[in-house]
Amino acid sequence: MPKIMIIEDDRAVREELTLLLKNEGYIPIPVTSFQDIVQQIKEDDPDLILLDLGLPGQDGLSLCAELRRDSNTPIIFVTSRNSTADELLALSMGGDDYICKPYNIPLLLTRIKVILRRSSLKAEPDYTEINGLRLNLAKGTVTANNMTICLTRNEIQILAHLMAHAGEIVSRADLIESLWNSKIYIDDNTLSVNITRLRNKLDELGLADYIKTRRGLGYQI
Repeated sequence: MPKIMIIEDDRAVREELTLLLKNEGYIPIPVTSFQDIVQQIKEDDPDLILLDLGLPGQDGLSLCAELRRDSNTPIIFVTSRNSTADELLALSMGGDDYICKPYNIPLLLTRIKVILRRSSLKAEPDYTEINGLRLNLAKGTVTANNMTICLTRNEIQILAHLMAHAGEIVSRADLIESLWNSKIYIDDNTLSVNITRLRNKLDELGLADYIKTRRGLGYQI
């Protein structure tokens, strides 16, 4: 079950949230010591954080900013501060949602479910690795033999489609159709140019024969 960390210095609210989450089948992790919170988060590795703004020693905004330097763990601010300015600032600092106290329990639980579901989708790998080549879709790069090269949008789409069908022969028509479905306009001549450029970049990585031409049929990885 998902682990939810509760960073709340009000004991009554913390205990209420702990019981509420436990009854909903989550694993609550209430924070009772507000020293080295970031380290606690790293050790417990929660799936979601409920974070108050007013904390002893370090306010929730600065904590959120610190976490966002190297973590994408979803954060829902649960606070008594109900100004629009506070909400906008909290979201701009990296918060995923903002709920004011006294919170509506069904609404809070719904927001938690939505964000956990969204987070689980994002958790899927943003890269594909086949035959010694890693395509990082988020960064638009390919890596092999300890070298990395950037690709254009068309090159990314073409390579991603070929890698998704590794071992199969992919026709030129299928490649063009897949690019059109991604709202990238490309014709047969443009496809040839992009395939050539992509091959040249793979050659720089030491993978000159990565994309094979099956004459009269298409391409194959």
